[in-house]
Amino acid sequence: MSVAEAPAKRGFADWVGADHTALLVMDMQADFASPDGAMGRMGVDLSGVPAALAAAERLVGAARAAGALVVFVRLETDPALDSPVWVERMRRLGGDPDHDLELCRIGAPGAAFVGPQPAEGEMVVSKLRYSAFYGTELDEDLAGRGVDTVVLCGLTTECCVDSTARHGFHMDYHVFVARDACAAYGADLHKAALRSLELNCAILADVGEFESVWRV
Repeated sequence: MSVAEAPAKRGFADWVGADHTALLVMDMQADFASPDGAMGRMGVDLSGVPAALAAAERLVGAARAAGALVVFVRLETDPALDSPVWVERMRRLGGDPDHDLELCRIGAPGAAFVGPQPAEGEMVVSKLRYSAFYGTELDEDLAGRGVDTVVLCGLTTECCVDSTARHGFHMDYHVFVARDACAAYGADLHKAALRSLELNCAILADVGEFESVWRV
């Protein structure tokens, strides 16, 4: 959208109108969210995840009620597709690539969605990197449906939510983040990531604010 085409004044309800907005549910998968998933077994702080899952359930319900496009995004990995850079980064951090990269392998229990689940016919996007736009057809699919605004929720705030928000902003989408429907592995990290997003590329709002627009 060019500057000349941008509306002079639009309120929150206009910006996230269901006819031109997509809700992206990011990486709410067992390996990232469940105590017996890969990250849980590593001992990360999952205390913020249950509330984010519950809030995302509400957000998805409101989006569906309004007829907004709901897109479930997941990481799906395959050992044959682990790039040399991906493997080497883990090695440089002192990890064991043969073990530590076993995240969300295709068909494995850790790749399953937790919390909100895709309804029949809803779009599911599989990715190999942090951003939902990288190496996928998401942009083409959204553009084909007249979507110019994305609302993000999911895991984790500083990683896949952040990467997708920035990527979407660079591609001229209006980006919103449902701050209480996201979580990081630590409240301080979650808060810092939201602050950075708000400063640079996204509008933050609570789930209740989206519900007030979408549940009418």
